[in-house]
Amino acid sequence: MPTTLLPEPEALLDALRVIQGRIRDTVVAACERTAVDLMALPVGEDAGDTIFAIDRVSEAALLAEFEALAERWPMVLIAEGLGETGRVVLAPGGDPAAAIVRVIVDPIDGTRGLMYQKRPGWILTGVAPNLGEATTLADIRLALQTEIPLIKQHLSDSLWARILPTGGFATGSERFNRLDGTTRPLPVHPTGAATIAQGFGNISRFFPGTRGVLATIDDEIVEALLGPPPPNRVHAFEDQYICTGGQLYELMVGHDRWAADLRPLVWASLGTRGLCCHPYDLCSELVARAHGVTVTDASGDLLRAPLDVEADIAWIGYANPALRRSVEPALTGALQRHGLLPAP
Repeated sequence: MPTTLLPEPEALLDALRVIQGRIRDTVVAACERTAVDLMALPVGEDAGDTIFAIDRVSEAALLAEFEALAERWPMVLIAEGLGETGRVVLAPGGDPAAAIVRVIVDPIDGTRGLMYQKRPGWILTGVAPNLGEATTLADIRLALQTEIPLIKQHLSDSLWARILPTGGFATGSERFNRLDGTTRPLPVHPTGAATIAQGFGNISRFFPGTRGVLATIDDEIVEALLGPPPPNRVHAFEDQYICTGGQLYELMVGHDRWAADLRPLVWASLGTRGLCCHPYDLCSELVARAHGVTVTDASGDLLRAPLDVEADIAWIGYANPALRRSVEPALTGALQRHGLLPAP
């Protein structure tokens, strides 16, 4: 019978932390010995996204690690790079019903920035009890993310969280020094600022096709909250970090005040589909919520996308409740004016 509890969650978390560390080390080592141009070669198309050469490095490590883990926790593994279905059943007889958990992974979130050695990538993992095809992001009970540093970067952060049987959160975070192999606790605190003024925040517009309307909405929000910019001054800043796990991290550690990825709304208004955020990109959002960040869908509700590699997700993150109270009405109003959300 399906259950909402995870078996041996602490042991599972410990095992997953080890796996993420190994994948991180494997990818960094590959980047150190392989030219950037070779890592950035497109090598295929799967259900979720374009696959680059660097992705193949993490995928090979992923399968080997999770096949071993499934001996103790039979699972349905869901990840970018696992073919058109984006899933592998690692349970007795290949029967999904025999799995006790569903594990969704992005072996490298932020591939494009990492393969060109511009920005770190992240390994993301979320674990939910196996509730069949009805399992969603809201069912995830344990999540973690580990930074894949640039080869010139010696520090790597890891953050994790799990939901306790009482309904609260248990969280943890650490910073790994890859020069000497040591770790130390990492303080994690979202900003306490109540305004977007003189802070980082933005609407994601990474790729051509939707940037015009998204930039306009972004400008409208800032002007609604802060007024027109004074001469030779700016009200706020933005950082287009092409990595959902990285964006959540920036909110968690106090670097960013708000972030929104609304690409699915724009593509839907155009009657087509484009590259958007998928469930594996957001499989660690529990970590952000457990550390005090508010993460919602475009309507302000908890994310409930299915655990697959195809669903397009719009999401919004606020570093604290005061920022949500400030930004959300302006954001919702702008989306309604542009026909991207229904008017009340």
